[in-house]
Amino acid sequence: MSNELKTPFRYDYVGSFLRPQALKDAKAQLRKNEISKEDYDKIVDEEVAKLVAKQKELGYHVITDGEFRRAFWHLDFMWGFEGVEHENTGGGIQFHGELALLDDTYLVGKLKAKPHPFVEYFKFLKQFEDENTVAKYTIPAPAQTFQQFIIPDNLESTRKFYETNEELIHDIANAYREVIKQFYDAGCRNLQFDDCTWGAVVGDAAKLRYKALGIDLDTVKSQLLEVNNLALEGKPEDLVITSHICRGNYNSTYFSSGAYDSVADYVFARENVNALLLEYDDERSGSFEALAKVSPDKKVVLGLITTKSPKLEDKEAVIARIKEASKYVPLERLCLSPQCGFASCEIGNKLTEEEQWAKLRLVKEIAEEVWG
Repeated sequence: MSNELKTPFRYDYVGSFLRPQALKDAKAQLRKNEISKEDYDKIVDEEVAKLVAKQKELGYHVITDGEFRRAFWHLDFMWGFEGVEHENTGGGIQFHGELALLDDTYLVGKLKAKPHPFVEYFKFLKQFEDENTVAKYTIPAPAQTFQQFIIPDNLESTRKFYETNEELIHDIANAYREVIKQFYDAGCRNLQFDDCTWGAVVGDAAKLRYKALGIDLDTVKSQLLEVNNLALEGKPEDLVITSHICRGNYNSTYFSSGAYDSVADYVFARENVNALLLEYDDERSGSFEALAKVSPDKKVVLGLITTKSPKLEDKEAVIARIKEASKYVPLERLCLSPQCGFASCEIGNKLTEEEQWAKLRLVKEIAEEVWG
């Protein structure tokens, strides 16, 4: 594997992929106790290997495990900390026209790092690196974990262990720094934060929601920035950390809408990551004007190809949008990707695997035409 391979690439992707039928069948069998956990893990290993082979076949320089080992893009990672418990109560979060079914995840003690299972998952993926590809691993941003434990349903239990948000922020940052070190020691040089918190605080609906809760929105933004940057303090220079800013992705539905303008002074200008992967696949994301706030040390990956629909975008229209974005960020600092993963949770989005691959072929084709 070349030391020159660093994310993001001109043509890239967020990280999660539709679960193949063999994996869905094995999961159903595991839940019915028809196969052992050991047999299930073997099937997962096989499917991850097949996915990586497909990623390479398509000509991508980044490989992921498709998040095949987790049920949820964010919660499974949180379960890897001390002090966290979860339970399936049939509840979830209301998305646009659909309830996203999620495990209740809450604190039962102080949050601390321990040997994280995701690091072992990364080690399996890393073996497939070669001179043309590098492994990227995706984890929820520190801000996402912070937000999880201060949602109204969790605040009472959280306050048993943390009197203030600042104390919680401190422990989350410490735990993340330890897990980031675990990834680094395992050979990881490309880590991606997935972060829905910024997308949740944009738009008029967010203003009304937080006002009803009696919470100052600027304070929320400051705390999101603080916990993310604290977690990154002291990170190795050769570790690339990117951040994917999302508005929710569940079974082709979304959680929030709104332009980036109201958070650009925080996350675009001051978050200490190497690149931002941004959703720009429809009008819910607003214009490109907020990109003017992106600090000059960051790259921007334009998520112009949607994973929520099988319909292929018009190539010339996408190229025109890239040129429009280059008015605010120079073309040499821009890249292209789908706006989100194809399966943020096991349920996946409403398209087929072949339609998924067609989307990635289009991303690569456009990138090669734009950047050569």
